[in-house]
This record gives sequence, C-alpha cells and structure tokens, in this order.
Amino acid sequence: MVALDRRQIVTEAVALLDADGLDGVTLRRLAQRLGVQAPTLYWHIPNKAALVTAIAEEILDQQFADPGRPDPDERWQDWLIGLAQRLRGALLAHPDGARVVSASHLSLKMAAISELAMSTLVDRGLPLHQARLMVLTVEHFTIGHVLAEQSPRPDQDALAGFDLAAFTGQHPTVIAGITEYFAPGRTADDLFRDCVALIVEPLNADGMRN
Repeated sequence: MVALDRRQIVTEAVALLDADGLDGVTLRRLAQRLGVQAPTLYWHIPNKAALVTAIAEEILDQQFADPGRPDPDERWQDWLIGLAQRLRGALLAHPDGARVVSASHLSLKMAAISELAMSTLVDRGLPLHQARLMVLTVEHFTIGHVLAEQSPRPDQDALAGFDLAAFTGQHPTVIAGITEYFAPGRTADDLFRDCVALIVEPLNADGMRN
C-alpha cells in the first residue's frame, strides 16, 4: 500500500466536501475514501478542527496562491474590492466554503490575506486603526454574504403557504428595491460588488461617493 501524504489527504478531503458538504466531512468518512483506518490519518490530521483548517487553506490557495499587491497607479479602493471578489469566488467554488473558512480560526492563508490587505492600505496612507477596521469589515461582510448565498433555499413544502401578494403588500419598499436593482440586468455578482463598494467608499448625504 502506498503511504499517505498530507497533500493526498487534503485533496480527498476537498473532494468529500464537494460531494457531501461540510456536515459530511468526518475523519471516519475520509479514511473510508482513502481506504485506510481512521488512526492512520492522525499522523497528518489530528482532529476535525485541523481537518477543517486544512480544507480552508486549500480553498483559499486556489484563488490566492499569488495574492499580488496593487499596481502603482491602481486605487486601493478598487484593489480591495477586487480582493473581496476573489475571496467570494474562492468560497463559492465549494459547497459550504464560507462555513469552512469561518470555522477555521487558525488559517494561515486567511491571516496572510489580511496582512497583505492591511499593509497595502497602510502603505497607501491609511492609519493602521482605520486599515484594520476596513479590512476586517470587508472580510466579515464577504464571508457573511457567501454564508447567506450558500444557505439552503426554501423547498416546495416551505413555500406552500407563502403568499407573495400579501408579502408584497406588507413590504412594498423591499420589493420595489429588489425590482429596481435587478431590472437593468444586474446580477448577484453586481450586488456583491456594489455592497463592498459602499463599505470601501461610503456615500455622503447626497448619495455621492465621499
């Protein structure tokens, strides 16, 4: 039998995530897929938390193997929005990607992304305090946004008693806002970018960028 290595284990763990979601990822099921006994994995992955962190690192590395700093003439605001879009893309690429990364408190890759973003903003003249809050807010929004995107949608049984006409009558501004935003053909990708842009460049009282 060929000896297992960590790379092989993590690759198979991501495949298990893609097949069954985070709830289906266990050391026992991973061992079954690899054709070994669970204790064999403990040499490389000691527990479920370490397994989740390893999966998170792999998910993030697929988009951030080379994070890259902004070009000299690129606005930091545009660069940070692009960074958030890449993070969202990494999370959406796998079922429960946002759950995996949010549960991985020791992710070195996520720490490296934060370091890159904060140091970039500081280099562009933002105070350290403001840079940290900006990056933290963008990261938390991105993960939370994808958590909502990846949450299970209502099934037919749940929708059986839903009265759309009554809901529209009770929440006319909500429905009008949704209709107005998406009517020109905007997509969920546009919505995410526009939301991040509001964080990075808030509007003033006149609805213009500061």
